[in-house]
Amino acid sequence: MSQALPPMIDIRQLSKSFSGQRILHDIDLQVQASQVIVIIGPSGSGKSTLLRCCNGLEVAEQGNVRIAGQDLLSNGKMIDEAALNDLRTQVGMVFQSFNLFPHLSVLENVTVGPRKIRHMPRDQADLLARQLLAKVGLAAKADAMPSTLSGGQKQRVAIARALAMQPKVMLFDEPTSALDPELVGEVLQVMKTLANEGMTMIVVTHEMGFAREVADVVVVMDQGRIVETGRPQQIFVNPTQERTRSFLQAILTRNSSTASTDAG
Repeated sequence: MSQALPPMIDIRQLSKSFSGQRILHDIDLQVQASQVIVIIGPSGSGKSTLLRCCNGLEVAEQGNVRIAGQDLLSNGKMIDEAALNDLRTQVGMVFQSFNLFPHLSVLENVTVGPRKIRHMPRDQADLLARQLLAKVGLAAKADAMPSTLSGGQKQRVAIARALAMQPKVMLFDEPTSALDPELVGEVLQVMKTLANEGMTMIVVTHEMGFAREVADVVVVMDQGRIVETGRPQQIFVNPTQERTRSFLQAILTRNSSTASTDAG
């Protein structure tokens, strides 16, 4: 009988406070290799904080976080800086804001990580970057400057830049929330492609259609706790928790109101 593989991401009893206020309460979450986990919930529920705890941008005071077989947090104690920097090469992260270097071309933005951190030769880094820009539909923009790009294009460059480090895990923190509505689809399509290719992903998003279509597991958070976890069909069609039902109803009502306003 074959032994089950350990989770790619293993979070146990994670708790985090800011200024004495508890933001995360005893979070348990396991993500298997090639799984896509989508985290939904109201603003302020701790979704982004949880994501940032997965690459050391926030330091939790309790719990354990293990990623790709490496401890990030063990019994509330963070690994040292050298080990953290090494682990971050395994964990790509895409934020709401694009954080591109404005003085570097698109190609240079994508190659800077592999060259500076992985010490990849320039010609090899350039080849990888051009392949990734083609993957996100921006092969023709390699020599462009970020200021000439649309928001959707900037976010796709940010995804290519994260992928250039050849991570084992990708974290997305509301990657479409800063985009005009007509640009959201092009970014989500890139994320769908990554999911279909087997990338392990945790995605914090308000895009319920994406969660329905792409997630293996949907996690619902509220007030720093996971209130419900399940397959998309179960969460969206037959949620077991009243808090999940009220949240989804609020989203549905808001979307209907927006659609009516747009139609008017």
